[in-house]
Amino acid sequence: MNQMTPKEIVRELDKYIIGQEKAKKSVAIALRNRYRRSLLPEDIREEITPKNILMMGPTGCGKTEIARRLAKLVDAPFIKVEATKFTEVGYVGRDVDSMVRDLAEASVRLTKQKRLQEKYSIAETIAQEKILDAIIPPKKKAGPQSTLKGPFDFFMGGMNAQQSQSQSQSSGESEKEQTDGELAREQVRQQLEQGLLEDQLIEIEVNENPNMNMLDVGGNESMSISIGNIFGDMLPQRKKKKKVYVKDARKILKEQEAQNLIDMDQVTAEAIENAEQNGIIFIDEIDKIASSGYKGGADVSREGVQRDILPIVEGSVVNTKYGPLRTDHILFIGAGAFHVAKPTDLIPELQGRFPIRVELENLTRDVFVQILTSTENALIKQHKLLLETEGIKVNFTDEAVEEIADIAFLMNEQTENIGARRLHTVMENLLEEISFQISDMEEKEIVIDRDYVKNQLKDQTRINEVDKYIL
Repeated sequence: MNQMTPKEIVRELDKYIIGQEKAKKSVAIALRNRYRRSLLPEDIREEITPKNILMMGPTGCGKTEIARRLAKLVDAPFIKVEATKFTEVGYVGRDVDSMVRDLAEASVRLTKQKRLQEKYSIAETIAQEKILDAIIPPKKKAGPQSTLKGPFDFFMGGMNAQQSQSQSQSSGESEKEQTDGELAREQVRQQLEQGLLEDQLIEIEVNENPNMNMLDVGGNESMSISIGNIFGDMLPQRKKKKKVYVKDARKILKEQEAQNLIDMDQVTAEAIENAEQNGIIFIDEIDKIASSGYKGGADVSREGVQRDILPIVEGSVVNTKYGPLRTDHILFIGAGAFHVAKPTDLIPELQGRFPIRVELENLTRDVFVQILTSTENALIKQHKLLLETEGIKVNFTDEAVEEIADIAFLMNEQTENIGARRLHTVMENLLEEISFQISDMEEKEIVIDRDYVKNQLKDQTRINEVDKYIL
């Protein structure tokens, strides 16, 4: 992240999102500003707050995808929430503080995974030794035996010569057994390293995860408390024996030992810091809580939700189970279609907290063609790989791709505009017959051309053509 300029960030986003240059530029600058802020002195750094972004555009045009890819790009804690899930204080439902708690959870999970990755090499060595112990238990070394057996021996001056001789013989035998055991262990160790014992069944000791029930206090979701969190480490860690194959035991023990090696207090402190400085919260459907003149029914708490969101976006401290988390420097990205409501329908204080506004464009036919073929995870590529798992190779001609894009674009124009999601509907309908009949098909290679597309999707195109003549 520290090495990437805004242009390079946009270039990375171009691999997954077609078009929407304004939105990509805005988020790239917001991200780079975080890095610039981190280079400033401590006193001025606290004064600079992130410039939150409000994205406006129809569903399926890439709003969520831009935010998700951005977070993945910089490996930052990221959560997506829907504004319609929250209710004003006093109503039954989720309170807005829960979005910050979710971010804390995401940050802890991310930080913990990083620390586990660092410990896996050591944990693998420990796991190998435990598997070896399960196959050939180590011989316990005999401790120094006292020559005095009791008070009588003490007074008589110790054991006689015969007892001393028998003891030396038994110690010699035990040393020989120990040497043989070490040789056998070394042979098994080599076999384990060569992968020859992967399917051998062994018995290992694993940590038992107790089923900690949740206490629901007052019927509020945010007040649910885990019994495990209350008692913490007061409950002793219980172990249980489990019979597994060596290949499975390696994974279980490696994960278990890595968990034992990390310091969870350090992970928690680092995760909270990461969430405060680098966290991204994407609030979708923010237009649904804007007051558009209609009052009544379930909409009575719309403005209340806005008022509850306001202090979090402005900057406040939210108590999480990992400790207090400040929201002053979290980047908030709001998004909505804004078909009925307008950004000006949000309360003025909330509008002021989203100074950067970006309007995303409707997707054109050419953009559909690029989504189908040009992106890193292109839709046609996904379907081809899925069918290749069963030995069927499917090829699409350029004319077929253009026809798919045409049909998707027309359906969006003449029915509901659902953006790029329309391509999923069209592709599923197009390949439905092949996917269903795949087990009985003799040909191993299928070419999909324009005629095949028209034939398979004639029902959709016929509806569209009729719609042209209906006044």
